[in-house]
Amino acid sequence: MTTTLSAISEAAKKPSFDREKLKSRIVHLGFGAFHRAHQALFTHEMLEKTASDWGICEINLFGGEDLVTQLREQDHLFTVAEKGAESTEVKIVHSVTESLHPTFDGKQAVLAKMAEEQVAIVSMTITEKGYCADPATGRLDKTNSLIQADLANPHEPSSAIGYIVEALRIRRDANIKPFTVMSCDNVQENGHVARAAVLDFAYLVDQELAGWIEANVTFPCTMVDRIVPAATPETLAEITKLVGVEDPCGIACEPFRQWVIEDNFVNGRPDWDVVDGAKFVADVVPFEEMKLRMLNGSHSFLAYLGYLGGYPHISDTMTNEHYRKAAFDMMMKAQAPTLNMPEGTDLEGYAHLLIERYTNPSLKHQTWQIAMDGSQKIPQRMGGSLRHHLAAGTDYKWLAMGIAGWMTYISGVDEKAKTIDVRDPMVDQFKALYKQHGINTSVVREILGIEAIFGTDLIQNDSFVAEVTKAYQLIITKGARAAVASL
Repeated sequence: MTTTLSAISEAAKKPSFDREKLKSRIVHLGFGAFHRAHQALFTHEMLEKTASDWGICEINLFGGEDLVTQLREQDHLFTVAEKGAESTEVKIVHSVTESLHPTFDGKQAVLAKMAEEQVAIVSMTITEKGYCADPATGRLDKTNSLIQADLANPHEPSSAIGYIVEALRIRRDANIKPFTVMSCDNVQENGHVARAAVLDFAYLVDQELAGWIEANVTFPCTMVDRIVPAATPETLAEITKLVGVEDPCGIACEPFRQWVIEDNFVNGRPDWDVVDGAKFVADVVPFEEMKLRMLNGSHSFLAYLGYLGGYPHISDTMTNEHYRKAAFDMMMKAQAPTLNMPEGTDLEGYAHLLIERYTNPSLKHQTWQIAMDGSQKIPQRMGGSLRHHLAAGTDYKWLAMGIAGWMTYISGVDEKAKTIDVRDPMVDQFKALYKQHGINTSVVREILGIEAIFGTDLIQNDSFVAEVTKAYQLIITKGARAAVASL
């Protein structure tokens, strides 16, 4: 496989850099689909334009053993297929130098790699739940089972937070300069969330270490954007056809990509901004909120109401004019007015671009995939906008409908009485509420009372509760398609 992937350069651009000179200067936690099509590809293209040696060591802490095995078998090369509406461009990524997994290599090997002196950045795509943070407070959830286990035995961690703190302790004790911790997850102010979780954990373990981390480690915020559907057998078969060999690590994505990075690195960084789509800024937050609210918020809206409406993919929802208009109106009427963007930002142009991206029929982005972990996503994607509209007395019916769609989805039963495979860290709590109430509007107030998702303020706003209840009633009586059309 190794030589085969290397030999088929006629099907993809051959790299201009000498891969043998790369060092594992970045350790990345979470070798998932998004990372492969985003940070790993950006790094590959940066290497083509610079004479640098920034290689990546990939680590999966949970699951993904087969993926790491397959990656090793093909010398850490993999394919990214950028699928436009009319054509596909194939790229073979050469920026990954090695990989580790605690199941094969042991936890101490992972820690030793993170502690190596040349490692300057530990980056992460571990999803919202990987930070073990309370969504309502943004602080470490001390009741999280992984965190409790790591606090009991900090030298043998399991969580990403535990690994980072222990690796930093090893570096401090060896008088090695710390690494930068860089989150690349769709979490609002992701660097601040990572910093809070790491420091909260460190202070529980060793106050002196925590003080050292606070004084010496940086946690830049980033905004990442690219639609990367989970790999399916159909995707992999198409990549095999395009490339000429099987690549179980291959991934397909849209052509569009964006990466906005706070320029705050304690131990050096690659010049990612030489690549189209990447830029360093002093403040990521406005761009992050634009993306989280306009893109991710409308994506969640389409995922829940689209799945309930019988649409398996986001592009399928765009064939329905009501869904298309509702998504655009949600962006422009519910989300854009809540943003504080730099002068000259074209939010309407951005909204039109998003609709165009959603419509791309080449991308089979499953509504079910986007619907995962809603309890972790709703606060960032809709919570801030809701509070803005409630304070201003302005219209937020699209947000209410999106939340009602999510509530209906987590019931675990679709409109045809088929079981929904709900994936969410709070799924047991949802099941208990639905067992008590059934598919009934009485469940709405109970769900809105979950402090970890909605805080303590929203349940006290009677007009908000009434608006969500009305939307929920409409979905369960008329169906998702009719509910969206009513907007």
